[in-house]
Amino acid sequence: MLRPLSLFFKHHFEILVYLFIYFLIPFSTIAQEIKKEETQMRLFIDCNCDRNYVRQEIPFVDHVRDQSLANVQLFIYDVGNGSGGRTYLLDFKGAQNYTEIQGEISYETTPNMTPDEIRKGLVAKIKLGLLKYLLESDLAYEITYSINSKGNSTIEQMSVEDPWNNWIFEIYGEAELSKESSRNEFEYEVGFESDRVTEKWRIRADLELNQATSRFEQNNETFTSDRLRYSADGSIVRSLTDHWSAGIFAGARHNTFTNQNLFTYIRPAIEYNIFPYREVLQRELVFAYRIGYFYNNYIDTTIFEKDNEGVLDHSLDVQLRYRQPWGNIFTRLRGSTFIKDFNKNRIQLFSRLSVRIFKGLGVTFSGNFEVIRDQINLPAGDASIEDVLLQQKQIATDFELGFRVGLSYTFGSAFNNIINNRL
Repeated sequence: MLRPLSLFFKHHFEILVYLFIYFLIPFSTIAQEIKKEETQMRLFIDCNCDRNYVRQEIPFVDHVRDQSLANVQLFIYDVGNGSGGRTYLLDFKGAQNYTEIQGEISYETTPNMTPDEIRKGLVAKIKLGLLKYLLESDLAYEITYSINSKGNSTIEQMSVEDPWNNWIFEIYGEAELSKESSRNEFEYEVGFESDRVTEKWRIRADLELNQATSRFEQNNETFTSDRLRYSADGSIVRSLTDHWSAGIFAGARHNTFTNQNLFTYIRPAIEYNIFPYREVLQRELVFAYRIGYFYNNYIDTTIFEKDNEGVLDHSLDVQLRYRQPWGNIFTRLRGSTFIKDFNKNRIQLFSRLSVRIFKGLGVTFSGNFEVIRDQINLPAGDASIEDVLLQQKQIATDFELGFRVGLSYTFGSAFNNIINNRL
């Protein structure tokens, strides 16, 4: 009896071993595939950059166009800097298996850098930011690295001498000619800009000259228009704390369109940012108050029978900028009025909202609204047909209104790292 019993257990034991091997190995393989899938990097990038170049230079991750499919999300914000270039903030956000890994890296460019140099530097920073994710991925053991220390000690000890003392200068000019059978226009503009930016100071000075000539023929009549504008503006702003700044603005201009033979102004200002200025790339809520004096010498007598006048005025600006993974918000509200006559006032509102709804769907809203009750510069008399057709002079109005909406939807393959720029 013992022998058949032992054969029975032996036979069933072999079956159990067979079943164990048969089921365990596939489950083990599936588990490994699931783990690999969890650690495999799927990168979503939201930036104003050359995405094709980024995909080409970073082929070791899966580039996805749907934010919800990514386990590593990169949002790149950029803003102009004091050198005339741009400062980029690379905001890395981990998701799913990388939720606890977050980080930020900054990257600065100069106006002398070519677009190719800028994108190469940006890719280098992206690779640097991805390193901590790679260490937690299935590619960790495939990483090789080297550190180039040649000249580091010399660079660290070297003090940079700037012969321009942080000043940036720009000279620009453009001309435009358009001609039709009954209309022709010629316009040119030249200017000079200077800007000095340090941690504590920002100094600006701008000069500009613009002239436009138009001719319009209708019913054998010829209407001509010449508009001339030149201006000089300057400002000095001092950073007081992480939130407060103060400055003074001044300038002068001549503008035939607005009936100003000579317009001069001076306005001290103070500004407060709710958030520290170091967070300006991601968010800012700024309140700016200006108070000052301007003087107008008019080309033609105005509707208020003035040839010249001086006015005390003040204004309050509120500016909100918020950049987040779900989209961007920018809003600016400005109210201004004359100090001695509050009935002379102006309210300006501009707002832009960009929202990523889901997957490839995005929508953008923008609009502006302006209430105008301070046109003291309008010339007396009725506007001629030349003024209307050729926009030779500013016309009276109570308001300006504009609105735009945009919708985009991208669909199709969400995983595609192939770059092909062939014809």
